[in-house]
Amino acid sequence: MAAGTVHSAVANEIGLRIVRGDYPPGSILPNEAEWSKIFDVGRSVVREAVKMLMAKNLLSSRPRVGTRVEPRDRWNLLDRDVLTWYAASPERLTFLRTVQEFRSIIEPEAAALAAVRRSQEQMEAISLACHDMGVARTLSERTAADTRFHVAILRAAGNDLLLPLGALIDSALEGLFTYVTREVNDLRHAQDLHEAIERAIRAQNANAARRAVRRLLGNTEAVIAGQARGGTPRDPDPQDERAAGR
Repeated sequence: MAAGTVHSAVANEIGLRIVRGDYPPGSILPNEAEWSKIFDVGRSVVREAVKMLMAKNLLSSRPRVGTRVEPRDRWNLLDRDVLTWYAASPERLTFLRTVQEFRSIIEPEAAALAAVRRSQEQMEAISLACHDMGVARTLSERTAADTRFHVAILRAAGNDLLLPLGALIDSALEGLFTYVTREVNDLRHAQDLHEAIERAIRAQNANAARRAVRRLLGNTEAVIAGQARGGTPRDPDPQDERAAGR
């Protein structure tokens, strides 16, 4: 592998171990020499990997102390990698509920703004993503279209402060949508809920858009709650790729 790929892979593995709790906040991590042995890489690779994790506020380093895991409230949770590690951790149901709570604060009003402010070009992007969800043949295609749909609505809302949330939508929600799509038996119903949002924004009806998003979020929350009662989310099944095309 190229040098950049190697240190990214090492950073990914260490980051995942931190977020899933192998190294709790306050822990002192193994030193460069120990990591080098663990991953069979040079110290310079480990050094670059640690720098990447420090930039995400997961780690701090002090002379004669070593590299320490930072408190969770300092972590950059909007960073794509951190979100991915968080979604893959044993606490992923808690993570999914956290994402849903955040969505309920942001998305209904973003859709209402999009209904009022969207341009024709932005409307076309929303409609295309919704259409692509309906004709997707695989789980990955449907998830990608679902993500595009929600990002397009955020952009159409016309508020610059919403744009950084695209990182959250594009990474955290990708995991959420993959999970929910696997667990939902009635994909037609899920599609109908998205199409109701698309129609409301197209009609420039802010109240209808707001209500349609809340219905969609309620449906997603019911899926997560049902899974929480039934146990841990099941692992991906190769059959799921075909199931998305039902």
